[in-house]
Amino acid sequence: MSETIGLRLRTPKGDIVEARGAIGDTLLRAAQAAGLPLEGTCEGQMACSTCHVVVDPEWFDRLEAASEEEEDMLDLAAGVRRTSRLSCQIVLDETLDGLSVDVPTESHDARRF
Repeated sequence: MSETIGLRLRTPKGDIVEARGAIGDTLLRAAQAAGLPLEGTCEGQMACSTCHVVVDPEWFDRLEAASEEEEDMLDLAAGVRRTSRLSCQIVLDETLDGLSVDVPTESHDARRF
Protein backbone atom coordinates (compact mmCIF):
# COMPACT_ATOMS: atom_id res chain seq x y z
CA MET A 1 0.00 0.00 0.00
CA SER A 2 1.38 3.39 -1.03
CA GLU A 3 1.56 6.20 1.50
CA THR A 4 0.78 8.81 -1.17
CA ILE A 5 -1.39 9.08 -4.25
CA GLY A 6 -1.01 11.02 -7.47
CA LEU A 7 -3.09 14.14 -8.10
CA ARG A 8 -3.68 16.13 -11.28
CA LEU A 9 -4.46 19.75 -10.45
CA ARG A 10 -5.34 22.40 -13.04
CA THR A 11 -4.54 25.97 -12.02
CA PRO A 12 -6.85 28.92 -12.77
CA LYS A 13 -4.50 29.74 -15.69
CA GLY A 14 -4.96 26.24 -17.13
CA ASP A 15 -1.55 24.86 -16.18
CA ILE A 16 -1.42 21.24 -15.01
CA VAL A 17 0.34 20.51 -11.73
CA GLU A 18 1.14 16.86 -11.03
CA ALA A 19 1.34 16.43 -7.25
CA ARG A 20 1.34 13.78 -4.55
CA GLY A 21 -0.93 13.71 -1.53
CA ALA A 22 -0.58 11.71 1.65
CA ILE A 23 -3.18 9.04 2.36
CA GLY A 24 -5.50 10.40 5.08
CA ASP A 25 -4.69 14.04 4.32
CA THR A 26 -7.15 16.40 2.65
CA LEU A 27 -7.03 17.55 -0.93
CA LEU A 28 -6.83 21.12 0.41
CA ARG A 29 -3.52 20.51 2.20
CA ALA A 30 -2.07 18.56 -0.73
CA ALA A 31 -3.05 21.28 -3.21
CA GLN A 32 -1.68 24.05 -0.99
CA ALA A 33 1.60 22.13 -0.65
CA ALA A 34 1.73 21.97 -4.46
CA GLY A 35 1.39 25.77 -4.62
CA LEU A 36 -2.21 26.08 -5.78
CA PRO A 37 -4.15 29.22 -4.81
CA LEU A 38 -6.59 27.63 -2.39
CA GLU A 39 -6.89 29.86 0.63
CA GLY A 40 -8.72 27.59 3.07
CA THR A 41 -9.50 30.54 5.35
CA CYS A 42 -11.31 28.39 7.92
CA GLU A 43 -8.47 25.83 7.95
CA GLY A 44 -10.72 22.98 6.91
CA GLN A 45 -13.54 23.62 9.37
CA MET A 46 -16.13 23.96 6.58
CA ALA A 47 -16.95 27.53 7.57
CA CYS A 48 -16.03 29.14 4.23
CA SER A 49 -15.79 28.25 0.55
CA THR A 50 -12.25 29.44 -0.21
CA CYS A 51 -11.06 25.90 -0.99
CA HIS A 52 -13.65 25.25 -3.69
CA VAL A 53 -12.52 22.99 -6.55
CA VAL A 54 -14.27 21.49 -9.56
CA VAL A 55 -13.78 17.73 -9.71
CA ASP A 56 -13.43 16.16 -13.14
CA PRO A 57 -16.72 14.40 -13.91
CA GLU A 58 -15.04 10.97 -14.21
CA TRP A 59 -13.90 11.29 -10.58
CA PHE A 60 -16.92 13.03 -9.05
CA ASP A 61 -19.04 9.92 -8.46
CA ARG A 62 -16.09 8.15 -6.80
CA LEU A 63 -16.13 10.64 -3.94
CA GLU A 64 -18.30 10.28 -0.87
CA ALA A 65 -21.39 12.45 -1.23
CA ALA A 66 -21.15 16.00 0.05
CA SER A 67 -22.84 16.66 3.37
CA GLU A 68 -25.67 19.16 3.67
CA GLU A 69 -23.25 21.56 5.41
CA GLU A 70 -20.80 21.31 2.52
CA GLU A 71 -23.60 21.93 0.02
CA ASP A 72 -24.57 25.05 1.99
CA MET A 73 -20.99 26.36 1.84
CA LEU A 74 -20.78 25.63 -1.89
CA ASP A 75 -23.81 27.89 -2.36
CA LEU A 76 -21.48 30.75 -1.34
CA ALA A 77 -18.60 29.83 -3.67
CA ALA A 78 -17.90 31.67 -6.91
CA GLY A 79 -17.99 29.66 -10.12
CA VAL A 80 -19.81 26.63 -8.70
CA ARG A 81 -20.54 23.81 -11.11
CA ARG A 82 -22.31 20.45 -10.83
CA THR A 83 -19.09 18.70 -9.79
CA SER A 84 -17.95 21.35 -7.29
CA ARG A 85 -16.64 20.30 -3.88
CA LEU A 86 -14.76 21.83 -0.97
CA SER A 87 -11.24 20.43 -1.10
CA CYS A 88 -11.06 20.40 2.71
CA GLN A 89 -13.77 17.73 2.70
CA ILE A 90 -12.04 15.35 0.29
CA VAL A 91 -9.93 12.94 2.33
CA LEU A 92 -7.35 11.20 0.19
CA ASP A 93 -7.30 7.41 0.03
CA GLU A 94 -6.00 4.76 -2.36
CA THR A 95 -9.17 4.84 -4.48
CA LEU A 96 -8.44 8.46 -5.43
CA ASP A 97 -5.02 7.83 -6.99
CA GLY A 98 -5.00 10.00 -10.12
CA LEU A 99 -7.76 12.36 -8.90
CA SER A 100 -8.12 15.30 -11.26
CA VAL A 101 -9.57 18.68 -10.22
CA ASP A 102 -9.65 22.27 -11.46
CA VAL A 103 -9.15 25.33 -9.31
CA PRO A 104 -11.79 27.77 -10.63
CA THR A 105 -10.63 30.96 -12.30
CA GLU A 106 -12.56 32.87 -9.63
CA SER A 107 -10.26 31.48 -6.91
CA HIS A 108 -7.56 33.53 -5.30
CA ASP A 109 -5.46 33.18 -2.21
CA ALA A 110 -5.40 36.42 -0.21
CA ARG A 111 -2.37 35.13 1.68
CA ARG A 112 -0.32 35.67 -1.50
CA PHE A 113 -0.86 39.45 -1.71
